[in-house]
Amino acid sequence: MKQKNNDQSKLVFIIIFSFVVGGLVTISLLKWTPILSNLTTSNSTSTIVSSKQPKVYEKSSLATSIAKIYDAVVMIESYKNGEEFSTGTGFVYKTDEKYGYIMTNQHVISNADKVILVLSNDEQVEAKVISGDEYLDIAVLTMDKNKVLQTAAIASSENAQIGDTIFTVGSPMGYEYRGTVTSGILSGKDRMVSVNVSNSASSDWVMKVLQIDAAINPGNSGGPLLNVNGEVIGVNSMKLVQDEIEGMGFAIPIEIAMAHVDDLEKNKTIEWPILGISMANVTDATSLYRNNIKIDSNIKEGVVVVEITENTGAAKSDLKSGDVITKLNGIEVKDSAYLRYELYKNKPGDTIEITYIRNGKERTTKVTLTKKS
Repeated sequence: MKQKNNDQSKLVFIIIFSFVVGGLVTISLLKWTPILSNLTTSNSTSTIVSSKQPKVYEKSSLATSIAKIYDAVVMIESYKNGEEFSTGTGFVYKTDEKYGYIMTNQHVISNADKVILVLSNDEQVEAKVISGDEYLDIAVLTMDKNKVLQTAAIASSENAQIGDTIFTVGSPMGYEYRGTVTSGILSGKDRMVSVNVSNSASSDWVMKVLQIDAAINPGNSGGPLLNVNGEVIGVNSMKLVQDEIEGMGFAIPIEIAMAHVDDLEKNKTIEWPILGISMANVTDATSLYRNNIKIDSNIKEGVVVVEITENTGAAKSDLKSGDVITKLNGIEVKDSAYLRYELYKNKPGDTIEITYIRNGKERTTKVTLTKKS
């Protein structure tokens, strides 16, 4: 009888234990799996909707960096005889006791007799053009300091690396799209881009620029190119305009602009050095024919001396009409635009070495540079 009672007690214990364990397992399944929520949210079409939605965190947002520059950027409206003829972008790069100083492209305000700034709060302020330079494509304007909303932080493009995140703030296509932000990466450094300054048939000048893939359109010119910290590393200047090419924009490294900004603020004309020659590219057959100059057909690159100006460094050197300049201070110059780029690294009074070809032989001569009279 005792054995039977013991067996019954064991059976009862096993049954109770099984119920307890089963209950715990069932509760755990309902709590830690979506079965219950799936059952309670089912509808006639058997669509299952989870009550738990994932949260998305924007870890790579540029919002904080944009806030550091946004109010320093202005839209520029240029007027001539009461009519608007150009729009662009600029940014406040410094202030003093009276004025805020705005940097933009020279081509944005060239020939303007009135310039209006549209601030980020939509207030319109008249600006004064202090000075600018067409080769740098940089101009400096001033405005009342009391109207300045923010000042940009200036950094260096030299520390930027290809692939770094960059962004721009500007006014593409005018007033309606002012304050537009575009972003991308730094696609290239030290790109040499030919520029037409004097509306001549050939390029007059070469600019060493930063290449970016951020969208730049008419109206962005003069706006800041910024690193991921919201610091200015360049000034947007141009877009490579060819139907078959997209996503290639360019900016002037900020170091080049800042190297001359003191003179521009003081309304000083930047003194570019003069070699003292009129010239033509070796590929300019029409100009060479017109000046009765013949060169060796094997010469494919270089600059032909057409005429030498009196009382200049070239006049005191060994250069003669018909010589083909191939190097300046040992650096190759494939055309007149590249020659000017290398020439303008110097200043009036400097002595440079010119390598040239005459009668099939390579020669060198020294030239002391002068300045425009």
